[in-house]
Amino acid sequence: MGFLTRLRTGWALTKDSLRVLRGDPELAVFPLVGGVAGLCYVALLFGGATLVGGIDSQALQIGLLFLLYLGTTFVASFATAALMHETRTAFEGGEPSFRSGMAAAWRNKGTLLVWSVVSATVGVVIQLIDSQDTLLAEILAGIVSVAWSILTYFVVPVIAFEDVSVREAIRRSGETFRGTWGETAGAHFGVGIVTFLFMLPVILVAGAVLFLGIGSGSGFGFGAAVAVATVLLVGAYLFSATLSSIAKTALYVYATEGLRPGAFDDVDLGRVPD
Repeated sequence: MGFLTRLRTGWALTKDSLRVLRGDPELAVFPLVGGVAGLCYVALLFGGATLVGGIDSQALQIGLLFLLYLGTTFVASFATAALMHETRTAFEGGEPSFRSGMAAAWRNKGTLLVWSVVSATVGVVIQLIDSQDTLLAEILAGIVSVAWSILTYFVVPVIAFEDVSVREAIRRSGETFRGTWGETAGAHFGVGIVTFLFMLPVILVAGAVLFLGIGSGSGFGFGAAVAVATVLLVGAYLFSATLSSIAKTALYVYATEGLRPGAFDDVDLGRVPD
């Protein structure tokens, strides 16, 4: 299967993911909960750092950065694992449940926490390399970042659906990505296009609302404009995050089990990896 064909497959995969989301819009609740929890964690982390006297030393800055990566990665991974579990339920004709999804993610909390520690460590190392402020360091940081993203693309679904260690999850993720690299790239491309088309009018409307709010000359008008714009942008984020996770779950299920979810019957996902 050629690269352009795989991109077309990714576009079809994205459209079918959108069909799944239309059928079960409650799947978007998981990114919403994860986003709110993540913002609360960041607020508590930086609020606490401010109360104890700031972060003047480099060691404290690195420690804070590690905690930032650790907490946000864990929250995002937990919510995504729950979403993918219920996405698979939807694939099988069941009724997605918030409680069931969160319970499934909770069963893997230990592995998700270890994964978050590993991911946070790598993230800090990449930032330390990039902070050297040289062209070579920036190139190296970029290469390591892309390679790490590719290697760990399927880590969360592996943890969600397989009882393995983090080391094994990373290995399995790399194997799965190699088996679906074209479809994965195509899915990213398709989700990116759909998200852009969705975000563009949202951004324009949000900008217009803010402009009108500023022009109103009242604090209430500006506050209302900010609230409306925030709701629009949050909606766009939930749409993008949910769509991406649905597509990734479909790719994972086919790559590991050779099963094409019913909603994706019109998508040629190619050969199952050996």
